[in-house]
Formats: sequence, structure tokens, C-alpha cells
Amino acid sequence: MVGGSAALGNDDLLQHILSRLPALSFASAACVNKSWNKVCNQILSKPKLASALSLSPSLHVAVSEVLDKVLSEPIRPHFAIASVGMQSKLAATHQLITARLGSRTPVITNAVTGIIGLDAHLDEICEVKWTLLEDHLLNDFDHCYGIVLIVGYVPGLKVETIPLLRSKEEPEFSMVDKFLMDIRHYSASISGGSSPNGIILFGDQNIDIKPILAEMDYGLPEETVIVGDATSCFLFKTGENSQNYNGALYFFDAVALVFSRDSDNSNVPEIQFDVTMSTGVLPFGPELKAVSVKEHNADCSLLTARMEGYDGLLYGEEILEDIKEHIDDKYPYLYIGVIHQRGSLQFGSRSYMSLYEVLGAEDQFFIVNGVGIKPGDSFIFYHSDSDTASSSSIDVLDGLRLLNASSCCGTIGRNVTNANKEVFGGLIFSCFSRSVPLSEDYDDDDDDEDDNDVYFESYPFCRNFPETPLAGIFCYGEIGRGRGLTRLINQEEEDCSISGRCLLHHYSTVYLVMSYTIPPLLH
Repeated sequence: MVGGSAALGNDDLLQHILSRLPALSFASAACVNKSWNKVCNQILSKPKLASALSLSPSLHVAVSEVLDKVLSEPIRPHFAIASVGMQSKLAATHQLITARLGSRTPVITNAVTGIIGLDAHLDEICEVKWTLLEDHLLNDFDHCYGIVLIVGYVPGLKVETIPLLRSKEEPEFSMVDKFLMDIRHYSASISGGSSPNGIILFGDQNIDIKPILAEMDYGLPEETVIVGDATSCFLFKTGENSQNYNGALYFFDAVALVFSRDSDNSNVPEIQFDVTMSTGVLPFGPELKAVSVKEHNADCSLLTARMEGYDGLLYGEEILEDIKEHIDDKYPYLYIGVIHQRGSLQFGSRSYMSLYEVLGAEDQFFIVNGVGIKPGDSFIFYHSDSDTASSSSIDVLDGLRLLNASSCCGTIGRNVTNANKEVFGGLIFSCFSRSVPLSEDYDDDDDDEDDNDVYFESYPFCRNFPETPLAGIFCYGEIGRGRGLTRLINQEEEDCSISGRCLLHHYSTVYLVMSYTIPPLLH
């Protein structure tokens, strides 16, 4: 009996020691013998995210700071996303990250207009946006330094990067069918089914991702969560996928980080992805119909429109002037929400909505960013609205509060009692143009003196899960589709005559909440 107690005490001591090791030393310790490996597996029995942000002007220092921080504790990297502000040093950053994380970890490194994360030195959340000049980053990249890195350990899931290819011999078309097939085949090889749990997508800034998202929405089940950045500049590395993608033969129009359940590892915590969103656009005006549409400068469209029941064409310049006079925001962003139909005999029909930014007008023509609108398509105008963005963020705050409370009480989940459900990480994709204070209508129970100085986009998550790792980026085109924690569609949008699914959002913030539930056999 004494010997058994001593052995138990030794195991506890060993677990205490191993749990304080950095990731590399921890990996070596797991290889010492079976006993140590068992203890290491006990330490990493639950999903884990680690994130860090650095604003060091030195690339090597910044990368070292975030890597040292995320690898300072035990973790087995199953994936990594690095977001940087120095587009000219993207390749160097990617090389440094991949070299440190090893050949089996899928990595995406992307250049962004701003980052969100926990400062590696100060241990406080930072939200940083870099100044833009004529839609391009300033030539002085010293004003755009910084990196945020997130590394994830997700037992029970397999993760891989899968690119959307476009042949350099036939550059007119992206290989979307192959892209979806590759995603389905990967998921089937891992889980036995063709439906991944989640996808984090990065689209190339030089392509129009709306038709690609439409195909993904139609071709992937609704249970598959999709979030990401539509206008990115990225590099990627595959993990265990042996397929080699030759950059000399293909352009990479997008890359998907695909999460699929591992059928060979079922007795582990069940990981769940949920999406919630703070919208920032309002619909207004009557439903209109496109009359004539023609492409303009390859990536824009000129269209004329009329109101239902009237034969005459609307005069674009006059309409835009009238719209701006009736909007409270001083410099609103204008969009048209166009309803498209997608269908086949095999899968049936589905409608979806695409938002096109209105760039201006010329005589009777509206000039919009993007192609794909057809004569006869119905649309309605939307405009950015800071009050809507602020109140919608309060809805997210309240929704996450309910998630936090319900997980403690064991009342949230899929028809099961999840007393052991826990949120272990979050990702944020926020519009660069949003700049709104937290609503004064929010009545916080705590008397924090710093409430007026909080960072806006990360506040709803950090307020509810202050110790949970979080990372995010600012972008132009936020992708979001999935199981929602709260229904945050503005009532006016629900009541308007145009309804439809929308994957690509503007003037919004998309939150991906990652949680897990421990199966009964593991209690």
C-alpha cells in the first residue's frame, strides 16, 4: 500500500514537472518511455489554442517572440495561422514559422491590414490597424510591422491545407470543382464522410471570391462552418498531405484550412465550431431589378435598374445623391444585395445573396465592384451604419454571455447535457473600416474604470472568456457561415422583401468560437 502511494505520488510529481516544460522539451519527454508518454497524453488530453502578438519592428525578433510565447507550454501543433502587417516580408515570415513548427504542421501565413491578439510581453489584448493610402499599404513598411500567431492542438480532428488552383495555361477559370472534390476526398479519407467540421478560408486579393463561396455554400453541407478573409495575400504549407502543388503550374486563388473528424480517434473531447456575427449594414429602399449589365474593367460591373411596376430606368447619379442625403453616417459605404439562384436536378435549388460595393454612378449606370450580376436579378441597397454595428456587438456580447453561463450549467449543446463543455479559443475576422465605440446602452455589472477604453471588436469575446486564447485580423470582406450562437440578423433585414443566404459580409465582425465536450467515457 505504501509502495502504491509512493508510485502515485511520483506520477503526480512527474506530471507537474512535465506540464511546465516548453513544447519542444515536452515532445522529447513524451518519447522517453511508455510511462512518460502516458503522462504527457494525460497533460494534453484536451484541445488547446495558444496565441501571441508582437509589434517589434524587427521581423526576426517579432517572429521569435510569438513562437517562444505559443511554444512556452506543452502543445502539439496541429495547425498554425500567422498574420503579418509587412506584405513585402511575407515569404521570410512564412519560412521562419514553418522551420520552427516542423514539416508535419500545416501553416498559413497571410498579410493583413490589422491584427488582434494578446501581446507577448504585456499580456493584454491589442487591436492594431495600419494606415492605408489609396488602397495600398504605405511604402514605408516600418509603419506596418507586427504579427499575430495562433497554434492549435485539436485531438479528434485532422487538419490540412487545401488550395484552390487556377492553371497558368488556362488562367480564365479557377478549378472550383476540383477544390471541392479535394476537400470532400480529404474529409472522407479521415472521417469516412465527405463533410468537414470547419473551414478557415483565405481568398486571394486579386480574385472575386463571391462565385467561389456560392459553389462552396451549395456543395458543402450546412453543418460545415466556413469563416475567413476574402481579400488576403497568403502563403501556405501542407502537413501530412503528400500532394505537391507546383507553383510553376498553378495560381493559388484561395487556400482552405480544413478540419475533419478523425474516425480512428473517437474517444476524445468532441470539438465544436460555432459562428456569431456583429453586422454593420442596413437595408433601405424598395426592391429593384437589374435591366442591363456589362462588365467594366474586368472586375467591375455597370448596371441599370428599374423599380418594380415602373418601366423607366432609374438615373444612377441622382439615386446615389439622394441616398447619401438620407443616411446619418458621414461617409457611408454603399452596397447592393443581389439574390442569385443556384441549383441542379440532383441537389435542388438554393438562393443566396451577394453584397457588391457600390463604387459610384455614371449617368443612369451604377458602378459596382464585382461581376456575376445578370439582367432580371433582384437587389436592394444596403449602407454601413455605425449604430447598427454597435448594437449588434452588444447582441454578440449577450450571446456569448449566455454561452458562458450555459456551459457552466450544462444546458447548451445538441440534445445532450454538456456540463463539461468549455470554450478553448476564438478567432475574429473584422472589417477594417469599422470604427465604432462600445454602446453606452450596455450596462455592465462590474465597475471597471477602463470600460471606456476597451478594444471594440475583441471586447465581446474577452469580456466573457478573459483567460481564453484569441486572435484575429482586420480585412476587407469577412467570410462567415455556420451554426450560430445567436441570431443577429437585423429585424429590418428579416422584414425586407429580399431574403437569402450570405457568406461574404461587409462592415461586420465574424467570431469563430471553438469549444469541446468531454464524452462520458472520459469522465
